[in-house]
Amino acid sequence: MSLVELISQADERGLAAGGLACLDRCLPLLGGDDETLRPLWGSLAEGADPGTWGTILEQVRDKLSGGEGAGEDAAAQLARSMLTAAPAEPSGDGLRAWADACSVASLRIHRLLDPGADSDGTVGDAEPVDAHREGRTDGMSPLVAAELRRQITVLELLAEHGAAGLRPALEVSTEGRRILRAVVSRRARGRG
Repeated sequence: MSLVELISQADERGLAAGGLACLDRCLPLLGGDDETLRPLWGSLAEGADPGTWGTILEQVRDKLSGGEGAGEDAAAQLARSMLTAAPAEPSGDGLRAWADACSVASLRIHRLLDPGADSDGTVGDAEPVDAHREGRTDGMSPLVAAELRRQITVLELLAEHGAAGLRPALEVSTEGRRILRAVVSRRARGRG
């Protein structure tokens, strides 16, 4: 099943976890530490009060507000847009749109940061993110391919296991965050 199909069939917890996982993997661009989004993950657990999501989200936004501004590059701006657009509740019509937008933004970020990318973030041809999300993966760079696999895995875990899929989904996201942090670090050293 393609990523687009998985998003269209996901329930609210799956959508919230899918969007949150994309944001979590891109956290190094916003200066957040590994624990920054952990309370949001906890608010999706079985028995958690879904009303805490909005309060926690505001706390996260406040914590990560220090780096925003004109100095951010395109990848950081995309990551910030995921955080800014997060819905106040992990439910409702806006949740699917947010999860979908996070998916696209995260793939674009990975394309922009790919070591083999041109300065404008393209790899070879324009590497169409939408086509990859629909299942056409020809010519995809390794960094983008790995991110696409992570997005699919997170949604499959939540679809198959419900709340029990949150822990393994977080583990998948943590692995992706470590990889992106290393890419960001190498990129910064290359500029310095």
